[in-house]
Amino acid sequence: MIRLSNGHEVKYLVASGALGFDGQGWPWEKPLVKLGLIKLVLFTTVIKTLTMKPRVGNLRWWKPWSCVRLIPGGSVNKVGLTNPGIDWWCDEVGPYLDYQKFPVIGSIYGNKEELEFLAARLNPFDLAGLEVNYSCPNTGHAMQTATEVIESVKAVQAVSRHPIITKVSVAQYYLEIADGLRNVAEAISINSVPWEMVFPDQSSPLRPLEKRVGGGGGGVSGKPAQALNWKAVKELTDQNALPVIAPSIMKFDDLEAVRELGAKAFSFGAIHLRHPTWPTGFVLKERALGR
Repeated sequence: MIRLSNGHEVKYLVASGALGFDGQGWPWEKPLVKLGLIKLVLFTTVIKTLTMKPRVGNLRWWKPWSCVRLIPGGSVNKVGLTNPGIDWWCDEVGPYLDYQKFPVIGSIYGNKEELEFLAARLNPFDLAGLEVNYSCPNTGHAMQTATEVIESVKAVQAVSRHPIITKVSVAQYYLEIADGLRNVAEAISINSVPWEMVFPDQSSPLRPLEKRVGGGGGGVSGKPAQALNWKAVKELTDQNALPVIAPSIMKFDDLEAVRELGAKAFSFGAIHLRHPTWPTGFVLKERALGR
């Protein structure tokens, strides 16, 4: 596991957005939470990423399939950071969470100045940590250079009272970023993989949306992303700059696979679309095995 500077221990995480803006689940997941099939107490949940201003993105609640599709072994999404903005969260969500019972990590996205503002805005809340998401593959912007990422995360660390987790993509210079954030960030996590890197010769099932808004074919999660994401896990752990949170967990044996690569914590994302109760089962099984 990863012990953050505030004493919070991170081992099993729910990836950003999988359980909504409050970490309590989307409306279709809440019955599973109430029945105990999703046990929130077993995880540290990363909330859906917030931006400074409300962002429409591509998600429409009446037709979510227009920006999220299941593919064999995983999913592809082009949500585009849809969110109601930081003020809404700070007024309507943050004050009402039980941070001791259900630990959550905030997630923020923006340029350097926006990230500084967002980090300071979240200081009053008892978050377990703060994820700086500098890697969304769906925003229509080019991936920022390693220097920009490093300087932005340093700016966040200077104003935030929370431990910082940096979220990167395999489409970025992730080794340079991790090296530049030694003693700044406290862990590094890995985002979905741009469609074009996973399926360079195939059109995305979200092609109609891509043609309309640009920005590529979406972010691929789950088993199709494992080869690239787990290569990054191995390289990052070998580098030994920051503890690594491994993504793309889709079956129980994946936990041992990424553990052998050196991962210190595990993130469950796309699996919630297919089998939302499985992560709870995986953790309970690990406990039974004494891991």
